[in-house]
Amino acid sequence: MAGLTEAGEEKAWEILGTLKPGDVCTAADVTFNRESSCYRVTSFAMNFSVSLANRTITSDDPHGDALLARLGDFFRLSLLWYLVSAKKVDCTGTLVKLTSIRGGEAFSKGSHVLPLEQIAGKYGHDRDGFIERGRRLGGEVVGYGDAAVNLLPFPRVPVVLMLWIADDEFPARADLLFDASCELQAPTDIIWSIAMMSVLMML
Repeated sequence: MAGLTEAGEEKAWEILGTLKPGDVCTAADVTFNRESSCYRVTSFAMNFSVSLANRTITSDDPHGDALLARLGDFFRLSLLWYLVSAKKVDCTGTLVKLTSIRGGEAFSKGSHVLPLEQIAGKYGHDRDGFIERGRRLGGEVVGYGDAAVNLLPFPRVPVVLMLWIADDEFPARADLLFDASCELQAPTDIIWSIAMMSVLMML
């Protein structure tokens, strides 16, 4: 897995270096500092700097290590491929499951299954805690399930995490949905990586 991740990152860095910064900024809704040759990208309400010269990703946010270290493989790969793949396309407003997008059925079994049961286990009796965690990640409360937050892992890839609180009849459960436009913003395996990263950031 690590080898594939490194190869994927290397390829993304190579492609990113060939693209015009103005085009990337328009497509991905990010900014570029020509003096430092760095893109500035917001993820979960935190700012990150992507250096073309050094091929490094850094953050001056004190909470940035959650993505750079704990979830580094998911984050680096997702961020770089988002920058090279994103398109200036509005969200559709239609929410879809990961398994419903093109090629997404591959992520419905084995180690690719999103650990949504951990979300349900942690917040199944704690609606307020779920909402508070989402807000700390820059999320907006939206009206789905018993509680839901709309997160922005990347500017053009919103993710909605929904929670149903446990009661006497049913156990707690959680779900994750993307806007249908996600297929235009990154390859399917990167969409999965963004989904996994989003779930793990809530834990």
